[in-house]
Amino acid sequence: MLYYLFEFLEKKYELGGAGLFQYISFRSALAMVLSMLVTLIFGKRIISSLRNLQVGESVRDLGLDGQKQKEGTPTMGGLLIIVSLLIPVLLFTKLHNIYIQLLVLSTVWMASIGFLDDYIKVFKKNKKGLAGKFKVVGQVGLGLIVALTMLLHEDIVVRVPHAEAVAKGYEIVKTFDVEYPTVNAEKRLEKMSYVKSSLTNVPFVKGNVFAYSSLLGFLGDNKEAFLWMLFIPLVIFIVTAVSNAANLTDGIDGLATGISAIVVAALGLMAYVSGNTVISDYLNVLYIPYTGEMVVFAAAFLGACIGFLWFNTFPAKVFMGDTGSLTIGGIIGAFAILIRKELLIPILCGIFFIETLSVILQVSYFKYTKRKSGEGKRIFLMSPLHHHYQKQGIHEAQIVVRFWIVGILLAVLAIITLKLR
Repeated sequence: MLYYLFEFLEKKYELGGAGLFQYISFRSALAMVLSMLVTLIFGKRIISSLRNLQVGESVRDLGLDGQKQKEGTPTMGGLLIIVSLLIPVLLFTKLHNIYIQLLVLSTVWMASIGFLDDYIKVFKKNKKGLAGKFKVVGQVGLGLIVALTMLLHEDIVVRVPHAEAVAKGYEIVKTFDVEYPTVNAEKRLEKMSYVKSSLTNVPFVKGNVFAYSSLLGFLGDNKEAFLWMLFIPLVIFIVTAVSNAANLTDGIDGLATGISAIVVAALGLMAYVSGNTVISDYLNVLYIPYTGEMVVFAAAFLGACIGFLWFNTFPAKVFMGDTGSLTIGGIIGAFAILIRKELLIPILCGIFFIETLSVILQVSYFKYTKRKSGEGKRIFLMSPLHHHYQKQGIHEAQIVVRFWIVGILLAVLAIITLKLR
């Protein structure tokens, strides 16, 4: 909202300094600072309100050190993350931007599902919370909206050379000339096009791009027309998987929040690269118009996570609950898809991936051995993986910091793939 106000003041009254709001870097810095301040200033009040409402965590005794001491700690603290995220987003972003609209929708949509789940657990005293099938329906619904919008909205395009667009039969939205400098300082013109396409960035591959429609080559000239049959299930799977993975990771103080902060910082950098014509050309990654605005959203999200860590690190004064964990996972999944870096998720969200994999392996192996020998066996002392290390006697604060370190290494590796191919 403030973006439009200062844009008006600059044009109408030539107000000095108002032009700063045109810069993504300036608005991103403001968004990050404001989201942190909102979290820190209102955090104690919200936590006190949750405690007064007796919104306390109900803890099952799993034989973990320090577990019972967490009983009664206020939950649903994800509301604090959501509020401190949305306020700067509404103030500092271009709200007409389709990418911002989708991210705000993703936030509110997943927050509603998580809030309902927590509400049933806390106020209805039903430990199972919202039935799993209803959670999945909500996640599928969000994935469907994101996928259909990407396929149909006229502003969601990528830039490719015009000759390539014609040769591969892409739907061309706009064609224009781009100037490139040459060795003798002259300008070289190259015809480029904005196209509707399933192109995405692929790590470690020469050319760094891949079109999902190429998997439908057996359909011949009709492959683009039937792309939705492949693309929609893929987006639904990613949104659902990342959302649930973040939920599984939220098991000890500060773990999911810290990993989410690392992931979104990397995604924000990738969004800046994808939305900048010069840098995207240099790194040979897809230039995606209008995605630069997502950097402001990422900065607000990062500030909200860092601010929440003030209260969520060991010993936690508040837990985010499903209100927070499902939301941050849904945002991360949608964000990666929108900047066409979804194939980097196994690397960038490696901690989420490993935590989920540990649960799948544990359950599968237990069922397999029980069917074969009549007695179920386990790979880990307990799953998800962070509980395995707790069972080994490692303090949860030490586990969290080590997971953060691994998360940073994975984020750096994901960023390096922009150039490494």
